[in-house]
Amino acid sequence: MSLLNIEKENNVAVVVLDDPEEKVNKLSEDLMEEVREFLEELRGDNSLRGAILISGKENNFIAGADLDMVRNCEDEEELKELAREGQEILSEIENFPKPIVACIHGSCMGGGTELALACRYRIISDHRDTKIALPEVKLGLLPGMGGTQRLPRLIGIQRALPYLLTGKNMYSRQARKLGFADEVVERNKLREAGIQAVRRYANKKVDRKDRRGIFEKLLENNSAGRLILFSQAHKQTARQTRGNYPAPPRIIESVRYGYRNGLRAGYINEAREFSRLAFTPESKALINLFFAMNEAKKMPDEVPTAESEPTRPAGGTGHAQKKSPAREVKSIGVLGAGLMGAGIAEVSAEKEYHVWLKDLELEQAHQGKEGVYETLQEKVKKKILTPFERDTLLSRIHPADSYEAFSQIDLVVEAVFEDLDLKRNIVAELEENVSKECIIASNTSSLPITQIAAEARHPERILGMHYFSPVQKMPLLEIIKTDQTAEWAVTTARKVGVQQGKSVIVVNDGPGFYTTRILAPYINEALLLLEEGAKIEQLDTAMKNFGFPVGPLALLDEVGIDVGAHVADVLSEKFEERGGKTSKAAKRLVEEGYKGRKNLKGFYSYFEGRKISKEVNEEIYQYFGGPDRKNFEEEEIQFRMIMMMVNESLHCLQEEILESPRDGDLGAILGLGFPPFLGGPFRYVDREGPEEVKDLLDEMVQDYGPRFTPAGLLDHYASKGELFYKE
Repeated sequence: MSLLNIEKENNVAVVVLDDPEEKVNKLSEDLMEEVREFLEELRGDNSLRGAILISGKENNFIAGADLDMVRNCEDEEELKELAREGQEILSEIENFPKPIVACIHGSCMGGGTELALACRYRIISDHRDTKIALPEVKLGLLPGMGGTQRLPRLIGIQRALPYLLTGKNMYSRQARKLGFADEVVERNKLREAGIQAVRRYANKKVDRKDRRGIFEKLLENNSAGRLILFSQAHKQTARQTRGNYPAPPRIIESVRYGYRNGLRAGYINEAREFSRLAFTPESKALINLFFAMNEAKKMPDEVPTAESEPTRPAGGTGHAQKKSPAREVKSIGVLGAGLMGAGIAEVSAEKEYHVWLKDLELEQAHQGKEGVYETLQEKVKKKILTPFERDTLLSRIHPADSYEAFSQIDLVVEAVFEDLDLKRNIVAELEENVSKECIIASNTSSLPITQIAAEARHPERILGMHYFSPVQKMPLLEIIKTDQTAEWAVTTARKVGVQQGKSVIVVNDGPGFYTTRILAPYINEALLLLEEGAKIEQLDTAMKNFGFPVGPLALLDEVGIDVGAHVADVLSEKFEERGGKTSKAAKRLVEEGYKGRKNLKGFYSYFEGRKISKEVNEEIYQYFGGPDRKNFEEEEIQFRMIMMMVNESLHCLQEEILESPRDGDLGAILGLGFPPFLGGPFRYVDREGPEEVKDLLDEMVQDYGPRFTPAGLLDHYASKGELFYKE
């Protein structure tokens, strides 16, 4: 099986990258070996003036290196040698006497970007699907085949570091402006442009314009300036990562090492640091998360068999069972044109669904569409979309104030206020106006779907589709099924979610489902700590230091204190019957008019809709025992809060709300911001050891009360010495 298809045109070798067994190309050992063999052939063929590398895949150049290569290495030394071999092949491409040109359309990630950097010339398509990135940092790694050395030298240190340290995408126009791309052309002209570039540069170097500004050149072209630059990068990175991620500071040092000691030494050091990072617990957790996300983004007919799922005790079905085929969805209805409804409409229209966005008044529906226009216009300003692409997308969203067009719709998502009677009334209205095959989905965060569907004539096609705000950015979709929900409905909803670009988990029905249910005791513990005298800023800082992107009280302000009070009301009975102690503070705050950011009255002070950085609203302490506050040990805060979330996750698996630990980890990380480098609640238990976690919870019962009583499932794993994951 060949991964390279080689043709000859106008004395140029056209090398088509195409793995016939995969949907995307990956930079694997087999591919690199074929590239090496091709280079030998090219060197000896005097009729060929050079080569272009182009993909045979529809929207993919190279998706990145094959991570199984990393997983399969037994130690750092083996992985370092693998990285060095890759570096040597790319250096051969870079220094090859005949020009090798990268012609890129679609995603070009990680090792694919490093391969492109080694080419003499880079041409990319102007299509919005084309994006360039070095996302290794998201896996707890650094680029291991020259990326930390070549990118800064190509576009400048200050311009390269944000891409190296965040893994963010570089789109076509950005790539041209920064100097990564030498040409940007229409997709169907890539091959022709590549051939012309080879012929043009067969006997000469590429004359590239230095696109850096004067100040950038002054800083980067001398050692004293670079010292300042790297020092500032370290300080900024430390503020952002809080020391939880080892990769970013090592990326900075890898770039710095190469400038200080030269390219060859830089490559050797880069391979060494790459292999060291790969064996850190943080990288292992992030790589496992990457694989889990990929599984959750697969279409229903691609979901793996149960054998590949993480272990769990007997009972439960697991969503990896054989599914009913998904039905075709061409059109989607969205009820409620607020931020959530408009967001659902936008991500649906982006994937070429036609969307009917309905509200009580047509003006409100148009306002929802106008909100979509504003978010798309930001992408136009950033050169991610063209005005034509923006208008094409908007043309798929149809504001409505009636159900007139809903008889032809395949799936409806209601995104209205969290009120059970309101949602039941909407179900009744929909059943009068949609076909019997139309799926009815509720975007509820806590109300049981069984209750919403209790009076429905066709409960088999009713389920939950819990999106997270802002919908355009949050990667998770939580699908909730009841005992009566038909499998075809679940499979179809899952397929729509995947099409919308979401990582999808499927959970069983119950109050709060999974994500809201495990968030509630976490927030509740923060409120209890406030009642004991803790400071707002200390609680938020402690959990950010632990690895959460935002503190619990800042989060409560964002989602709405009224929403938090509603969730607490839904779940308090369940927690209290297990001996839980629930705070009533959120309800009191709502009664006094505190709703958080939405009405500029919350735990923090706001001005014209914006949070005043770190300025606590001291008046709120009157509802938590008064202004006298005391300091808590940071570790006490962290463990009280995190163990409430972890233990509740275990309860959810035990009660078969969750169908696998993998779904639990994905839901906590992608929906709630659980620290990714810890891998999620279940990988966290595996990492610390089930017996150790049980002992800690037993101690906390003695110190803080029965709400910390370990879930029975934890007793099972601790006594058997088992882990939730096999590997």
